[in-house]
Amino acid sequence: MEQLQKAFLVANWKEEMEFIEFQYNPAEITFNKGVQLAEVTIPGLDSPVLQFVRGQAETLTFDMFFDTTDGGMDASAQSVTTLVDQVYSLVKIEPDTHAPPICNFLWNDRFFPGKELTTNLGNQRRNDFTCVVESVRHKYTMFTSVGVPVRATVSVSLKEYKTLDDQRQQLNLNSPDRTQGHVLRSGETLDYLARRHYGHGRDWRLIAEANGIDDPRRLKPGRFLTFPPKGRNV
Repeated sequence: MEQLQKAFLVANWKEEMEFIEFQYNPAEITFNKGVQLAEVTIPGLDSPVLQFVRGQAETLTFDMFFDTTDGGMDASAQSVTTLVDQVYSLVKIEPDTHAPPICNFLWNDRFFPGKELTTNLGNQRRNDFTCVVESVRHKYTMFTSVGVPVRATVSVSLKEYKTLDDQRQQLNLNSPDRTQGHVLRSGETLDYLARRHYGHGRDWRLIAEANGIDDPRRLKPGRFLTFPPKGRNV
């Protein structure tokens, strides 16, 4: 019989790692990931052109259940806050770092959601959820006769945490291998677009040649631009 695997949180404090094990595995967990899209209006078209702006931080929410009634309900009862406060501390500011800790949510890395992402997405597969704790809501539902809380439900919201270097390594954005399109927005320049798409502003000539642009200083917002694959003939 396969051994039960407990879910747990890891808090990466400045001086140590703290492991917070779930007393009971959650009945459900909810992931939410979205993207931000801009609508570019072009006169004469039936609908606006959608332009991808950026991804939004993914969130993960779940409830944790804590109970200390096994230790009795008399004067020696253990307060459930000894367990709840471990989670509550994750939204408190650490004095040395001036911020709450970076955390990881883990639960069976063999089948973690996102483990089987297609390789077409670069190196974005994951075995856990690296995050900061966005909110902690703790509700106490049972007390002893003298008011010691012995049962609680803690609703936790986690927000995805990725450094800039992490994202560059995962997305491999500097190696586009197919033609892509972009609707020019006000204030954008060819060197800015080349830096964002190819990784170097000096590649602006690729965009200019592919789109027949003679004067890169005279660009009109709303124009559709083609980004050719780097390293191929335009």
